[in-house]
Amino acid sequence: MKYSLFFVAALSLFQLGSAVDQKKSAIIWFDNAGTPDSVVNQVKDNILKAGGKITHVYTIIKGFAVIAPEKALASVQAWGVEHSIRVEEDEIVSSL
Repeated sequence: MKYSLFFVAALSLFQLGSAVDQKKSAIIWFDNAGTPDSVVNQVKDNILKAGGKITHVYTIIKGFAVIAPEKALASVQAWGVEHSIRVEEDEIVSSL
């Protein structure tokens, strides 16, 4: 009985810890092609400092793909109002 209670408590702590660091795959791009590179680099630095990873930098559009904590993506999106930054979850798109 004591062991099962310990196991349940340990499992609960593990789930709580893993939920905090949940990461998502997303694409971040800038609507305004004239956005200064310093702003783009600032966003990249914030993603990296939050424990995220830049997986691809696009050349056709001003943007990049990331795997980052949800909180970091939310803060970039909130900052995006001022700088026309778009953040969308990276998903598979298909046609019928």
